[in-house]
Amino acid sequence: MEGRDLTIGPDLRQQVALPGNPLKLWMALTLLLVLAGLAIAGPWGVIAWYENADAFEAKAEEIALLKEDIGALQNRVALLDPKKADPDLAGELVRRNLGVLHEDEVVITVPED
Repeated sequence: MEGRDLTIGPDLRQQVALPGNPLKLWMALTLLLVLAGLAIAGPWGVIAWYENADAFEAKAEEIALLKEDIGALQNRVALLDPKKADPDLAGELVRRNLGVLHEDEVVITVPED
């Protein structure tokens, strides 16, 4: 690089100088600190991110349990379809809900403690 002067002259120093007003400097520093605090502990910060990830995992487990319950309920609904109802399940429901018995059945009651 022949012919070029790489020293920093007074013109460049004036362009890079800090603002002359200390109030502006403190306001900028305060704003920067507030933004950094929000990035760490704010509603969308790092801490909230981990809390949301834990809540997401808990909800995913709950959804898996509910899907199992849905499968069991769908099976029960299929067994109670009026066109092809399961006679054992229908008889169980009639006995339990209506108290209906056949003539040849015997009921043995067990006292509850």
